[in-house]
Parts: sequence; structure tokens; C-alpha cells
Amino acid sequence: MFPSCYSKPADSGGKRSSVAKVLLGVFVVYMLHTAWLLCGFLNTKPCDGGSGDPCITSYLAAKPRLQMSVFTCLVPDNSQLTLALRVDPFEPHSTFERQVSISLPEETRNNGSFYAVVYVHKAGVSPLEDRREVHYTAHLTTYVTPPHTEGQKGTVKKPGTEGPVSHWRPHLPITVMSEEFSFSKAGLPSDVRRHMRVSQEGRRTMYLPLLLVNELSCRVKDLVEINSSSVQLPLTVSYEGISLRTFRFWIHLHDVVYSLRQFGFTEENIDEIKETLIGSNLYLLVLTALITSLQLICEFLALKNDISSWRKKKSMAGMSRKSVLWRCLGTLLVFLHLLEETSLLVLLPVGLGACVEVWKVFKVFKIHLSRRFYTNKLDEEERKTVEYDAQASRYLSYLVCPLCISGAVFSLGYLRQKNYYSWLVNTLVTGVYALGFLSMAPQLFINHKLKSVSHLQGAVLMYRGVNTLVSDLCSCASFFSSSVPFTSSHQLSCFRDELLFLLYLYQRRRFGSTPKRRESVSKKVKTQ
Repeated sequence: MFPSCYSKPADSGGKRSSVAKVLLGVFVVYMLHTAWLLCGFLNTKPCDGGSGDPCITSYLAAKPRLQMSVFTCLVPDNSQLTLALRVDPFEPHSTFERQVSISLPEETRNNGSFYAVVYVHKAGVSPLEDRREVHYTAHLTTYVTPPHTEGQKGTVKKPGTEGPVSHWRPHLPITVMSEEFSFSKAGLPSDVRRHMRVSQEGRRTMYLPLLLVNELSCRVKDLVEINSSSVQLPLTVSYEGISLRTFRFWIHLHDVVYSLRQFGFTEENIDEIKETLIGSNLYLLVLTALITSLQLICEFLALKNDISSWRKKKSMAGMSRKSVLWRCLGTLLVFLHLLEETSLLVLLPVGLGACVEVWKVFKVFKIHLSRRFYTNKLDEEERKTVEYDAQASRYLSYLVCPLCISGAVFSLGYLRQKNYYSWLVNTLVTGVYALGFLSMAPQLFINHKLKSVSHLQGAVLMYRGVNTLVSDLCSCASFFSSSVPFTSSHQLSCFRDELLFLLYLYQRRRFGSTPKRRESVSKKVKTQ
């Protein structure tokens, strides 16, 4: 009589699917917006003055006689300046390199900081008296934890050197935008506006030379540790005139590195990113961004489908409990390993994946947490699955245990470690990377015994297979380009997931899709 009273409640799966589609759409729109900004970044429209919009012309167009002066100081704008180098006359379109020797004050030798202040000003006039001078302050020192403070064998820790130590940057690369470009006052790019100083001469508006010190070229391997005996250190001052496109490119890279430092990246992590950014041209960077976006989309879709399928799963027949448990432990070990040496930005997705794997363990073992800890009983199909799982795990232990024990003994006796905790975590993580594909053997064995793969998530394996295929292609490219570094453990983990996906495709082709078995299992669950 009242059909609305007997209507079924709305399915929440459709809402979750809609949310996932919205998030994916937002990500695609963001990538398109980034591509549009990149096109505007590569093609800056000059000012023609035809529309009545005032133009901002270059101060270098008048060919003034300039001078470059490089000073050193302890605190910028609040300490005495010491002249280190004078270039007179200074030609903005030239390229040169000079070697100077810098005397370090006592404060810097006692783990202090040191700065360089670069001035471009009118020749023959002090930079402090020239109203059209431009200057840039750059770090000559940076704080890095030296290798001997990391607990390596054969080294002795010095008192007071537990934290980061001041290191010397031996290279000071200076650049000036030498292109005589006319900007529109209304369409002035915001990134250029931050570095621009304007001078008014009558009705004419000029911008002073755009000066930038490219601190991204300094690598960790080039740093020199400063100690009490470092009275004088060499400094290489190089100069190069660049175009507007290159100038904006370096500005954006500096902003990226600054954001990474704010997110908690260490100098070692930033150094690897510098190698990728500086050792590649613009087109390779765009290709890297596209590949990273593709991997993010595949990882997001895999996680979304994985959670959705496990939420709907009522019976665990055909699922290897040991494989799920080992995958959970492996993810937690990788999280603990990254917790020692990476930033919060990298830990968040890994930690999210670890939480999902822990939830799967509770799901597959049917563990419920309430006031009392209890587990549900298994049906006939699930008991048969557990028997096959135990049989495969017993055979697998004969191979894995000797390899893990021998690898742990070798690592403890011949490799340098921070402490026993670090040795334990590194050994377990290496085992997860190198022998992780063996943990999936019980699942393949169960598939073979049951002659079915219908209990697995084909979409999740497909997305992860595409993701690891892209990683394998990038690792192959690392043999030809040093700007794409991949460790051997990472390559082994990619090969592991790819091998699992290929074996799944083989078993799917051999056994085919068997929905009848899944229906029979669901009927048994309902009758109980």
C-alpha cells in the first residue's frame, strides 16, 4: 500500500564513487591549469605601447657603465661588509669565472653562518651611495649533518658535534637577466615583480637589472666542512647572462625548493631533487611531471578500488591470509624505515597505505574490537582456503628463513649501521624489497588449487601493474640518464609487482572468470 515505506535505502557505494570521480576531476583540472600556466610562463608577451598601456623598459637598454662588487658579512644588513671581488667594468652579456680566497671570522669557524652580498651598481660609485643599485644576499654556508656523526664503524664522535655542522659552499653562481625586454605595466608577471626594482626618470619607467644567485647548483657532495682550522677557503665566483625565460624558470625552481624545506625535506632529499631539476632540460622535466601525474592517478584509483572491494567482501574464501599479513608487515616496515630519513610529505601516503593494510588484516582474520576481543568462525570454503594457505607458507618458509638469516648476519658483520635498531629495520626492509614477491606465492598456490581468480581485485592489480610498468621504464631510463636515480631495491619491488600481475593474467586466462563459484560461496554465507 505504501511503497515508499518498503523502499531500500540508498546505496552509499554510489556516493563514494561520486566523491572519487569529483576528486579525480579536480586533479585533472589542476593539471590542465598547471599546463596553462606553463604556457604563459614560456611565452611572456612584450609591451608594444600601442594600446596606451605604459611600458616598463630595461635600464640596460641605455648601455650604462656598471660594476659588480661581491662582499662577505656575518649578518646581512647588520654587520660590516668585506670586499671579496670587484669586476669593473661589468658587462651584463658576458660570461666569466673568478677564483678568490675568503677569510673566515671566528664566529663562522665556531659553527656559525656566513653570507655573500652581490651588488650591481654604477661604476666608480660606492654601492651604498648609488640609488640605482641592486643587490642579492646568498648563503655561503649551510648546515648539514657530517657523515662521521651517523654512527659509522671506525669513526669516533667528537663532543659537541651531535647536530648539524656548518659547511662551506665553494661556488657562487651569479646571473643577471641580460635580455632587454619591455614589460607591460598591467601584465607584469608576479614572479618577476618580486625581484624587480623600478626607477622613474621623467615620464619614463625603467626596471633595474634583475639579479639572481643560483643557489640550486650547490650540491651536498661539493660542500666542505668548516672547523676551527679553516682560516681561509676558496670560492669560485661565476657569472652568466640569461634570458627572461631562463630567469623565470630559475625563480620557480627556487620556490619549489623553498616549499620542500618548509615541508620538512632534508638537504640530502633536496639534493636529489636538485639533480633531477638541474641535470635535465625543460622538456624532460615536463615529461617527468606527466609521468608522476599518471602514477598518482593509478595509485589513487588502485587505493579507491581496493578499499571499495574489501568493504563489499563478505566471505574470505580464496584469499590468502598469510599474503595479506605479510603485505601488512612489509608496509609497516617500509613506513618505519622511511620514518628515520624522510619528510612528512612522503610519510603521509605511505602511512595511509599502512593503515589500509592493517584494516585488511582485521578484515581477513575477522577480528572485531569491542569491549571484548573476539573473532568470527570460518565457513567450509574459508577453512579449505586456510589449509591451502598453511601448506604453501610451510613450503615457502624452507626458502625464506635461510635467506633472511644469512642476509641479516652479513649486514651485521660487513655493513655500517647507526645502531642495532637501524640494522634491524634496514635488514627487514631489504628482505621486504628483495623477497617480497615470495610472500605472494601462497595466494598463487590458492588460485591454482581452487582453479579460480574471481576472489581477487582485477582492477586493483591492473592499476598497480600500469604503475610499476611506468616505474620500470623510468628505471631503464636511469641507465642512460643520471638525472633519474633509482635504487636496486626499488627496481626489485617494481619487478615483484609486475611479476604478480603477469602471473595473475596467466591464471585468469587459464581458469577464466567463475562467477558461479562466487555465488555458491555467498549462498553458503547467507544460509549460515
